[in-house]
Amino acid sequence: MNLLDLVKRQRPPKPWVEGDNIPWNEPKFSQRMLACHLDQEHDLASRRFEIIDQHVAWIHGVVLEGRPTKVLDLTCGPGLYTQRLARLGHTCIGVDFSPASIAYATEHAARERLPCTYLEQDVRGLNLSDVGTGFGLVMMLWGQINVFRRDFVRRLVSNAHDALTRGGRLLLEPQTFEHLEHTGRSAASWRTESLGLFSDRPHILLDEASWDEDTATSTHRFFIVDAESGEVTRYALSNEAWTREQLLSLLIEAGYQDVRFFPSLTGEIDASSGTTMTLVAAS
Repeated sequence: MNLLDLVKRQRPPKPWVEGDNIPWNEPKFSQRMLACHLDQEHDLASRRFEIIDQHVAWIHGVVLEGRPTKVLDLTCGPGLYTQRLARLGHTCIGVDFSPASIAYATEHAARERLPCTYLEQDVRGLNLSDVGTGFGLVMMLWGQINVFRRDFVRRLVSNAHDALTRGGRLLLEPQTFEHLEHTGRSAASWRTESLGLFSDRPHILLDEASWDEDTATSTHRFFIVDAESGEVTRYALSNEAWTREQLLSLLIEAGYQDVRFFPSLTGEIDASSGTTMTLVAAS
């Protein structure tokens, strides 16, 4: 892509058409993303460790009532939640398609001899029955469920229900409808970077968002302009928004009971409230 293509870009873009996700699985991109996961200066990729500690305490003590169980973490990143849960007595399986994150998680779990297994795979191609059954908890955190299309989400929560033990818990942390609409309507921005998530070379990063009212989908396009060559690389990420009523209906139709909403992964209002919400449902 060159600068003229950038000028002639379609505005607004159609959701999902220009790419439905960022290529977390590319080796170099994956390494840069891992650095973002582990960065303790922000909560952009993973939360800071002190916040994750609070979340894990709530998941263990409230959602799982302190009883060790078998846990499946979908889009687990570098295993920051699963390894903390394993230290509390849980047996964990994590799935992610970032090779650097899976390598990091596997190495650190082995170092501590934690009961954790990690699979490098895109959850969109994952057959949960191949991973196993008898889970006491299946979880997908930090707004990841919104990056998947509605039909897939319906299949995912249904398959998760089949993978859970009777009375097992599904834990989801979707982005709120209001947050996704707000970000989709936000103004375009740009900045210069010597290196960053999208490139390890000096570049200009253009961030452009749009909101599709018909599908309730926000789309972010990132244009990376290489400072030396002027070559432009484009990435796109779409997120579908769900209302509370839609999420409740989704889970009830999949056979879940006792669906409960919380403002955060601590059960209380915190800095993430309004950006994400937390759902817990019983199989």
